[in-house]
Amino acid sequence: MRGFYLLCLLSATLLGCTVAEKVPLSRNVHSEEGALAADISDDGTLAIISGLNNGIKIWDLATNTERFNWAMQGDDPNVVGLVRLSFDKQYAVTADMESFALWSLQSGEPEGLWRIDEASIRDIAVSNNGRAVLVGRANGKVMFFEPRTGRRLEFLGHTEKVNSLDLSPNGRYALSGGNDYTVYLWDTQTGQVIHAFNHSSRVTKVALDPRGRYAFTADSRKGARIWNVQTGEEISELRYIERQKIFSDAVFSPDGQYLLTGSPTRRVSLWRVEDGTLLKEWEVKPKDGPAPQSAVVYAVGFMDNQRIISESSSGLAEVWSLED
Repeated sequence: MRGFYLLCLLSATLLGCTVAEKVPLSRNVHSEEGALAADISDDGTLAIISGLNNGIKIWDLATNTERFNWAMQGDDPNVVGLVRLSFDKQYAVTADMESFALWSLQSGEPEGLWRIDEASIRDIAVSNNGRAVLVGRANGKVMFFEPRTGRRLEFLGHTEKVNSLDLSPNGRYALSGGNDYTVYLWDTQTGQVIHAFNHSSRVTKVALDPRGRYAFTADSRKGARIWNVQTGEEISELRYIERQKIFSDAVFSPDGQYLLTGSPTRRVSLWRVEDGTLLKEWEVKPKDGPAPQSAVVYAVGFMDNQRIISESSSGLAEVWSLED
């Protein structure tokens, strides 16, 4: 233990070594038995949770009240492992391995259910007003689909399984990464590649800044980078001590100065965009029960300049202070 603290002391300037905070400002149960997936709106006011035994719920985070409770598979057990909210908070998309559904956040009603037969679904995203849905698949194909017009475009740039993707709020630009070590930023109208970002191992997480400034890409080893989406140039590489770090969520702050990430090992981390420095970390509460005690941070979000929020596999929403 003494050696660890010495390492932190020696590395603090270069690597931003921090001790994670474990006491949140508030903690609320959003899924009693735990969660399969979650997403938080860009402004930190809305969350969607896929619960182990209680379907899919929409939560108002400002009042901690439940708005909707959905069942994508009717009375069958919930197996929805992917959920996303549109940037404008008008629509949500949910998916299991074989099908996806589009939901209105105004009426609370589904607007369609579609089945994918060719290959399992790996990730999803939805644009403003529910105009377009992006679906990444295990066969390396990414489908851009407009539910109201039926228009469909398949991006064939990847040669292996797609692991993560994102979509700009207006639906015009897509970001996708997979087992082929490559991330593509591409135009959903033409399918043409705008930028390609290369990694040294399989890509595990990608995220687009909804305001059109940055892209975040991370691989399964020690490559986590922030890029300028206009020029394709690297801005920074996240600096951390671990030989391997996996990210389960990533969002940029509205002012563009910070990146907030979640991990499968309970950690929520705040990074400075301009140089990749780790500024602060928090540790979410694991689900009560026998060891091992752990939790996946499914979603993170900025609530305002003083607070952030996380949703995890323990079924808990936890609000954390940004202040020291």
